[in-house]
Amino acid sequence: MADKSSIEWTEATWNPTTGCDRISRGCDHCYALTLAKRLKAMGSPKYQTDGDPRTSGPGFGVAVHPGELTLPLRWRDPRVVFVNSMSDLFHAKVPFEFVEQVFEVMAATPQHTYQVLTKRASRLVKLAPRLTWPANVWIGVSVEDASEVVRIDPLRAVPAAVRFISAEPLLGPLASLDLTGIHWLIAGGESGAGARPIDPAWVRDLRDQCQLQKVAFFFKQWGGRTPKAGGRTLDGETWDEMPQLRAAAVTTVG
Repeated sequence: MADKSSIEWTEATWNPTTGCDRISRGCDHCYALTLAKRLKAMGSPKYQTDGDPRTSGPGFGVAVHPGELTLPLRWRDPRVVFVNSMSDLFHAKVPFEFVEQVFEVMAATPQHTYQVLTKRASRLVKLAPRLTWPANVWIGVSVEDASEVVRIDPLRAVPAAVRFISAEPLLGPLASLDLTGIHWLIAGGESGAGARPIDPAWVRDLRDQCQLQKVAFFFKQWGGRTPKAGGRTLDGETWDEMPQLRAAAVTTVG
């Protein structure tokens, strides 16, 4: 079965691949790396491949799991699925043939909506023309600070029905973004030990940019010691906009 997710913008997670390597500031406090170490110690068979200690860790080496490919075919109820919460599908160590098989499964299950998020925009845009992009596949890139805005242009070139940006953990201002061709933006603060602070002005600016450019805006959390420590309201409102539901997804608190 798919794992039910506590992530506010999805319903379930599916991990046909696991493991990754840190490549930018947003990876410094990777929750998946810490969780993989714990799962390895518990004997979980999917987390027995170790990664390079400089960029990865115990149980977090990249591994593909062909046995996981049939899971969505067996799910009865439609759901929104975050693909690879414990990996990056476009990591260089994931063979193209396996990426293609994941896309074939997504195409074969149009009742589900799949959200794929990557930090490897250059490989994404390289492989995109070789893949079939069904309407139920959303693709996003992580943009945690101004140095990673360069990931957005490759995303724009991908023929996905929905293209989105994850500004989480948001580690700096993202001023004057060109959101042409982008349908959704998620923002959120970092959580866990050593969480880096988020400036409310950064979040307000992203919200305002999204409203101006008619892009759905989702504010996930302020972060802190735990994901829910700081709550998730912005100026008294909860922002839960989704690409197709932009107009009706803001609720006022208090």
